[in-house]
Amino acid sequence: MDPVDPVVLEQLAVAIARETAALALAVRDRVVRPDRLDTKSSATDVVTEGDTACEALVRERLAAARPGDLVLGEEGGASGTPAPGQVRWVVDPIDGTVNYTHGLPWFSVSLGAEVDGVVVAGAVVEPVSGRVWRAARGHGAHRDDEPLRAPEQDDLGLAVVGTGLNYDPARRGRQAALLARIATRIGDVRRTGCASLDLCSVAAGWLDGFYEHGLHAWDVAAGGLVAEEAGAVVRLPGADPEGLGEDATLVAAPALAGPLTKLLVAEGAGEV
Repeated sequence: MDPVDPVVLEQLAVAIARETAALALAVRDRVVRPDRLDTKSSATDVVTEGDTACEALVRERLAAARPGDLVLGEEGGASGTPAPGQVRWVVDPIDGTVNYTHGLPWFSVSLGAEVDGVVVAGAVVEPVSGRVWRAARGHGAHRDDEPLRAPEQDDLGLAVVGTGLNYDPARRGRQAALLARIATRIGDVRRTGCASLDLCSVAAGWLDGFYEHGLHAWDVAAGGLVAEEAGAVVRLPGADPEGLGEDATLVAAPALAGPLTKLLVAEGAGEV
């Protein structure tokens, strides 16, 4: 199998994500209507024709550019089990679908390329602003052409921390209770509804940290690499099952990761 060049994969991810972002905008007004919404895990977990059309385009472009690669997509599932050294693309065609359907501009197209379970390249593109967040393992992270560095915040009492809430009402209630318990111990809270962009926001220093339970591979693949290459501490689902919980994600400034983790564990994050 040919050696994998993360920079080449990053460039391909950017090109396809940009084209897909344009499609997401083009179809939004035409397809995002009450009669065109379907649901996944709950009545508030919507999927639109925009999601399915965008994923179809991503799969088509990847098949043409790299026919030997596999794809894991939020809407279409996995195209097979990767062999050692084989590239698998982890795709969220529209991350932040609820924002997308409600006219909020904070949503993205996210493509990550992984080899042997490790993400080596990725791109997160914002359709509305046109911003491109990108990274190649070992080559740093960028927003458009600007290098990114994780924040240096070390005071939990001043930290702006992002989070997300689950679609399941019962779990959302437990998450809200956890947030209420930590809210007075941190500087401020943000909940934007688009995990990939939350991770990129830590890379840019717009957020000092972020945590959420219940995210999937497609939510964190590209954004997680952007944050990691910017120097943030990145703990993806499965990294701390006995502390934060088996499906917890935590991304934070290096000096903040320890204190934020300790606070979340002490307040019952593992039981969310």
